[in-house]
Amino acid sequence: MGAMSARTQSSEAPHRAGFACFVGRPNAGKSTLTNALVGQKVAITSNRPQTTRHTVRGIVHRPEAQLILVDTPGLHKPRTLLGERLNDIVRTTWAEVDVIGFCLPADQKLGPGDRFIAKELAGIKKTPKVAIVTKTDLVDSKTLAEQLIAIDQLGRELGIEWAEIVPVSAVGGTQVQLVADLLIPLLPESPPLYPEGDLTDEPEQVMVAELIREAALEGVRDELPHSIAVVVEEMLPREDRPADKPLLDIHANLYIERPSQKGIIIGPKGQRLKEVGMKSRKHIEALLGTPVYLDLHVKVAKDWQRDPKQLRKLGF
Repeated sequence: MGAMSARTQSSEAPHRAGFACFVGRPNAGKSTLTNALVGQKVAITSNRPQTTRHTVRGIVHRPEAQLILVDTPGLHKPRTLLGERLNDIVRTTWAEVDVIGFCLPADQKLGPGDRFIAKELAGIKKTPKVAIVTKTDLVDSKTLAEQLIAIDQLGRELGIEWAEIVPVSAVGGTQVQLVADLLIPLLPESPPLYPEGDLTDEPEQVMVAELIREAALEGVRDELPHSIAVVVEEMLPREDRPADKPLLDIHANLYIERPSQKGIIIGPKGQRLKEVGMKSRKHIEALLGTPVYLDLHVKVAKDWQRDPKQLRKLGF
């Protein structure tokens, strides 16, 4: 894009920036959607008191907008959900964000948990609400249509005016960008609130991948000199953990070039891979200063060292 077109564009559309939070009962697809939107760069937790009291989960940077996804505290605990009221923190979070995305899985009929959240949402009049129907890849079009109608009716019944009702499959990548397209116009006009590239824990992810790779190569360097690449797919704080006992879930893939190398990495009865996991977990915990659950998978990426597309995907 030339300087000219950039200028004319900016005079037409003002820059928008603001906060969004996704709500929904557990397993409604909130984390998957967050990851898909921010492109797997999920902030572990970064509290910048001057900007927000909430945990920022990730930022969608666009030339014309910045969408900041924040966590809703306390909403994941069924006992809170089923209690008489949601704790006040949740209420204030919902009142402070610029837009709320209510996630409802396409493959489950609306239940009491959904209704409970919807009732609470109905009490927050000013904040725009978007109903996001997740996991659409799991249902046929008839089931999806019924779900969309049910959500529309739920809104009418409780007096919620949905700004949008949008079906999405974060797993298949269907319509994920559309979700961002729909949320952005609901944000206030504002300059970017965070520097570009901020709050994505890329350096951490790169370091974690490197620690896993080192542990995996130890003792097999002669057999597999370079043919291991590690990709950290996601790093997410485990929900439902008390503040003093956090746990970080790390999902990582070890890529090798040929199926024959799989046995070398995994070892007899999976023993070697277990050791790699234990060893690298200790280093990762020391690096990040938090307990970690490490989920390691070995995958074959055929001849990745010679395939530019694979190399890009593996971060080289």
